[in-house]
Amino acid sequence: EESRHSKTIYRDKSGRKRDLEREWLEQQQKAEATSERDEQYARWGKGLAQERQQQQNVEDAIKEMQKPLARYIDDEDLDRMLREQEREGDPMAALIKKRKARACKDKKEKPRYNGPAPPLNRFNIWPGHRWDGVDR
Repeated sequence: EESRHSKTIYRDKSGRKRDLEREWLEQQQKAEATSERDEQYARWGKGLAQERQQQQNVEDAIKEMQKPLARYIDDEDLDRMLREQEREGDPMAALIKKRKARACKDKKEKPRYNGPAPPLNRFNIWPGHRWDGVDR
């Protein structure tokens, strides 16, 4: 009668009693730690910068959805967007590009090789401005 209502005792190979609840908790903790690590690696595999860019795109889309459908002449975002567009045949666009190029040109740049196409080397590096890339 006594053995009929007793709990089962589980033992390991050496004969010691096993604590199943503690083992189960340890397995849960290990599984949680590995799932956390796998989740982080999956996040890294997607690319952190791409994830931030996607989040930024979603935020921008939500911001655009909040705006009214009819946009009026005093809308600053629309005005900025239209100013940033480059149109074909715009006479002032060339002038603005020249000004930007001149501003960038003021920064010192190293001179580049301007001769005929040099023979390729194993690193695909172009020769310097004083040398044509041929060993003589």
